[in-house]
Amino acid sequence: MPRKRDPKRDEAFRLYQKYGGNITNLAIARELGVSNKKISVWKTRDRWQEALAGDDANRGKADIHNEGLNERQRLFCIYYVKSFNATQAAVKAGYSPASAHVTGCRLLKNEKVADEIRRIKKEMVGEIFVEAMDVLQVYVKIAFADMTDYVTFGKKEVQAVGKSGPLFDEENNPVMKEVSFVDVKHSDLVDGTVITEAKLGKEGIAIKLADKMKALDKLSQYFDLFPDSFKRKIENEKLKLARQKADKDAETGPVEVVIARKGDQA
Repeated sequence: MPRKRDPKRDEAFRLYQKYGGNITNLAIARELGVSNKKISVWKTRDRWQEALAGDDANRGKADIHNEGLNERQRLFCIYYVKSFNATQAAVKAGYSPASAHVTGCRLLKNEKVADEIRRIKKEMVGEIFVEAMDVLQVYVKIAFADMTDYVTFGKKEVQAVGKSGPLFDEENNPVMKEVSFVDVKHSDLVDGTVITEAKLGKEGIAIKLADKMKALDKLSQYFDLFPDSFKRKIENEKLKLARQKADKDAETGPVEVVIARKGDQA
């Protein structure tokens, strides 16, 4: 059975990569708590220098992608994908605050700028895959959260209760009545990342789910990264929420479910 790869081996290369190769084996060894000799062996066997040269070549390719953009346009692209606010991005990139709104809109219509923004966004998902996809996955969970994943509700029969206690008929059978019910599922069975608040108050248990419309809007900013089928799903969900708001059947803000205390009538 082959020996399990030491996780510090990859950490060592990441440190070497972080400093662009300008760090000694001894410094890496001290940082990771391993021997200098071990770092030297890893460096040779994993060909760190060739790997680093490959990274430099890839960075060169990225420069080719944004060829034709000036420095402020490049900065605008970088700041825009962080906030998706064209005005703020224009100001941070060095354009005049007085005309930043117009400048930002103009830059977004520039074909080369638009291409660079798309490239950076794809790179975010590619190179920073875990972080980017984790964030997007949270928005997906919120956008398509179903209340039935968190609570069960419906109608059920319970024994009627009077002032003196449970009621029975003349034949001593329990007198039943139909009531509405809402029950919260156990925390082990639900995804807590979609719940923004859970509290026990005078009216019972209150649960709030994150804002679905905000999550859908956020996902819309990454439309160009999603397949057409998923884009349609997002649009359909937004239309559904819009209709709910128009009909006043539901709010587009945080969803709140209040569960009455035991003994209260539904």
